[in-house]
Amino acid sequence: MGTTVYSVDGMTCGHCVSAVTQEVGKVPGVTGVEVDLTAGTATVTGEGFTDDAVIAAVDEAGFTATVS
Repeated sequence: MGTTVYSVDGMTCGHCVSAVTQEVGKVPGVTGVEVDLTAGTATVTGEGFTDDAVIAAVDEAGFTATVS
């Protein structure tokens, strides 16, 4: 199982955290998502997910992400 940390830009509230958590949680292979509003990060755990898929999910939630 791997863990990757992504920088997420544009989050300002708890609703933003929920949106990112929900969308990233739908990515195949993701088993856990921890979003930190203050740090502007999303820590994703799982096996077989790709950075592109996670970044696309964050984009779907209305934000931008990069691998930290």
